[in-house]
Amino acid sequence: MDPQVPKDKYNGVWLIFFMLGLGTLLPWNFFMTATMYFTSRLADPSSEANFSFNATEEDSRSVLQAKFNNVMTLCAMVPLLVFTCLNSVLHQRIPQKIRIAGSLTAILVVFLLTAILVKVDLDPLPFFIITMIKIICINSFGAVLQGSLFGMAGLLPASYTTPIMSGQGLAGTFAAFSMICAIASGSAMHDSAFGYFITACVVISLAIASYALLPRLAFFQYYLESQQSKPAEDEENKMDLLKKDEWQKSAGDDDKQTPSILAIFKKIWIMAFSVCFAFTITIGTFPAITVDVKSTIADGGKWELYFIPVSCFLLFNVFDWLGRSLTAVCMWPGKDSKLLPGLLVARVIFVPLFMLCNVQPRYNLPVYFSHDGWFIAFMILFAFSNGYLASLCMCFGPKKVDASEAETAGAIMAFFLSLGLALGASLSFLFRALV
Repeated sequence: MDPQVPKDKYNGVWLIFFMLGLGTLLPWNFFMTATMYFTSRLADPSSEANFSFNATEEDSRSVLQAKFNNVMTLCAMVPLLVFTCLNSVLHQRIPQKIRIAGSLTAILVVFLLTAILVKVDLDPLPFFIITMIKIICINSFGAVLQGSLFGMAGLLPASYTTPIMSGQGLAGTFAAFSMICAIASGSAMHDSAFGYFITACVVISLAIASYALLPRLAFFQYYLESQQSKPAEDEENKMDLLKKDEWQKSAGDDDKQTPSILAIFKKIWIMAFSVCFAFTITIGTFPAITVDVKSTIADGGKWELYFIPVSCFLLFNVFDWLGRSLTAVCMWPGKDSKLLPGLLVARVIFVPLFMLCNVQPRYNLPVYFSHDGWFIAFMILFAFSNGYLASLCMCFGPKKVDASEAETAGAIMAFFLSLGLALGASLSFLFRALV
């Protein structure tokens, strides 16, 4: 290690990137795991009554309730894709502070509004529309935040992408655990939801405070300044080359000085498409299919209440987080290995496996894996493979290019991650209809 490089004292930069990763996905995960609250607000007024977390789900759902999960996923992923694309193109024109601090602040405002609306009575249709607008806003700002964060991590050593991915994984675990605690409390759903969303506001506020500390840390300053000084060094080298061979300079060095997005993409396209495919499969099945799996051993007991919160949301997020975190100590297979994209392609097997679990209602396929144990086993493998393999792709992408191109490469990787989310959201309608 270069003795001139300052140490990451107390792992301060690592912890801040972890906190920012947590703040990136926490809003979306809180919305996704709070579907019980949102769907209860979408019930027909005549049947709404006094709804609590321990109430049983009615067989007949309103149209808004039935379509909520799919429409929510689509309203989240399309703006995520569009704004990640805009960020990857415009990130050099808008200062990093505005992109990151501004996005976090906007998300905080939306969550404060969500908490306030818990206490406001609205008819189902206006509530549905307002909820979808909030989801669009959160994911638009979240896309800018995520793209900027991966771009910023691209300036640092490869291991500093891991805390972002790990923080994002913990966001889902934290949200799922919070929802299980709310169910266990047995309190009225609206009261628990208010505390649920206020908790999210506190975490996002901590992420804003963490980002404010980042520029003061010597380790981060070193890499930021070394990246900024590169253009000046390149200019000196260019002048030397001009004296030696003007033609050689104009033909070769100029291309290195101003690499296009396409030129950078050509170096990382395997990693980009791999992470895209990973999240296409993941979002195509989770939560659109997995949330409708019914327990066959609960028989009306407590496990029926906890089956989806625990077996679907908590298990997915815990093992996804473990997979993401494992990349801090193990990065196998390597960045040039063909095994990594091969393993990601093999994950397509989870689509039919989940379809053949006890998903209800179903119209076309038989149930082959009826026992809860099958669903839990599939979920563990599905979540762990997603977290570990996708994190490897995100770590390796910016390291396949020169240091001066790393931030752009990180932004491109974030775009393809978002593209995978959007494609998965679109395919979720088809996958669910096939069951």
